[in-house]
Amino acid sequence: MSNTVREIAQGGWRLALDRQQVIDAALELLDDEGLEALSLRTLAGRLGVQAPTLYWHIGSKAELLDALADAIMDDAIRAIPKTRTDDDWAEWLLAALIELRRAMLHHRDGARIVSGARLALRRGDFSESAMSTLVGHGVDLHQARLVVLAGERFTVGYVLEEQAPTDATQQPPAIDELQRRFPTTVQAIGDYFSAGRTSDDLFSDIVRVILSVPQKG
Repeated sequence: MSNTVREIAQGGWRLALDRQQVIDAALELLDDEGLEALSLRTLAGRLGVQAPTLYWHIGSKAELLDALADAIMDDAIRAIPKTRTDDDWAEWLLAALIELRRAMLHHRDGARIVSGARLALRRGDFSESAMSTLVGHGVDLHQARLVVLAGERFTVGYVLEEQAPTDATQQPPAIDELQRRFPTTVQAIGDYFSAGRTSDDLFSDIVRVILSVPQKG
């Protein structure tokens, strides 16, 4: 039992249930069991209350999902480094997208939550901050919007693929078959990771291509 749930269960009605506690418990349920298991009924059971009690704080599952998306985006926005006028805007945006990826990866199905939230305003805050930062560094508004949109959507899609479920019962293709069918791809992958690069480096290097930033190393 998590600390959030334990405190509520032990306190009973002596501890007033508030919206933030509901969101925290929902994130814990998400991390433990995944998005498919997330429902107001299941969440109420975990909190030790009746489902109607949650409606004082969360009106529907859609509202809950938007709140979870906002919480994930809060983590990303808090971690974005401050920028100065003499900073390189592309390097700053790369750092912001790295934090966005990290925040989504921190929670099971985090990218599904963020991508499916239509009324979660914190994602809009992320976009607004990024575009205004680029414009403040001399980037044309139209170009700033396209660059931020490309980077943000790539990041969300990238993490969706990273977090996609796998079937442990399926056998992966044989290495020999992969080498026969995709010799250039296999060589490229081997060359890239043989230099000690990680999956984090791969994400950053792809974003650098999108932003036309020179590769490091």
